[in-house]
Amino acid sequence: MSTKDFVEKDYYKVLGVPKDATEAEIKKAYRKLAREFHPDANKGDAKAEERFKEISEANDILGDAKRRKEYDDARALFGNGGFRPGPGGGGSFNFDLGDLFGGSSGQGGGAGGFGGGLGDVFGGLFNRGGSGTRTQPRRGQDIESEVTLSFTEAVDGATVPLRMSSQAPCKACSGTGDKNGTPRVCPTCVGTGQISRGAGGGFSLTDPCADCKGRGLIAQDPCDVCKGSGRATSARTMQVRIPAGVSDGQRIRLRGKGAPGEQGGPAGDLYVVVHVGAHPVFGRKGDNLTITVPVTFPEAALGGEIKVPTLGGPPVKLKLPAGTPNGRTMRARGKGAARKDGTRGDLLVTIEVLVPKDLGDKARESLETYREATAGPDPRAELFQAAKGA
Repeated sequence: MSTKDFVEKDYYKVLGVPKDATEAEIKKAYRKLAREFHPDANKGDAKAEERFKEISEANDILGDAKRRKEYDDARALFGNGGFRPGPGGGGSFNFDLGDLFGGSSGQGGGAGGFGGGLGDVFGGLFNRGGSGTRTQPRRGQDIESEVTLSFTEAVDGATVPLRMSSQAPCKACSGTGDKNGTPRVCPTCVGTGQISRGAGGGFSLTDPCADCKGRGLIAQDPCDVCKGSGRATSARTMQVRIPAGVSDGQRIRLRGKGAPGEQGGPAGDLYVVVHVGAHPVFGRKGDNLTITVPVTFPEAALGGEIKVPTLGGPPVKLKLPAGTPNGRTMRARGKGAARKDGTRGDLLVTIEVLVPKDLGDKARESLETYREATAGPDPRAELFQAAKGA
């Protein structure tokens, strides 16, 4: 699309909406017309295909707030293609907009009052323009790193140093890729770093320019360090805060902590994969910590009070009910892992009843007496009965 076409075409009329139409009204009108004139619904109809392209073009301009403003400003300035002088100018007259925007010294020179030509007015819209051509800002790359924490660090959180290598602007050439810092604009993409290609149906796709690798610039005398790319490997050490309660294998995203951007673009993100070491005593289930505590048979049978260690804090006392079976789990509230809201999970205590391997004479005699005192029906009788019934 030429600049002249851009100024003269009435995209509001194309979509059938008023000039003060809202974004929602523009979108609604476009969708309705796109369905009506889509090539798939009008196979072989050249007029419908041309109309669909016109509709898509109008939506590209009016559907983008920035491009719509540029379009409105240009239309107001040029009065639908005819330049309008001030009072006493004797009406309006037309001229070749191509000369003006091409920066020629003919009629375009007469518009010197607009300050260096009007290429910048449409530079953002068409991604081009003589002196207004600029490379687009580029977001920095995302970086992924790994960190290994102890069990305690994962539960309570920790600040750890991470040494990372990433691509950053080359210091030798200040990121220009050129020894003298004077790269030239890529002639293929005209400095945009992108190439558009038709995708059929009036649509187009944009790809990074292969000649300048998406930078929009080509080094005239390539830098020896970065070989003209403008990027070099940079190593840095960063102190990273790992939040409390992370789990093994968790991937944490730190926004803006990745590789620096180009041409004022934002930095990428840093992704940290966390590995958590095992603990000799404690385990973990979500926000809860787990521990297995051995108790003697008399403690389990008669009940009592036992002390249980906690992670990084004083022990807690738990009341063991009489007749506590092996494998029973008890709960110590608030003694688990930290949560995001500042609270903590629980400590799950599993009871393990110890069976002595060696008995002295007195202990054996006492157990024999106990067995006689508690003699009764076979405790496995119901088990055999159920097995037979099955």
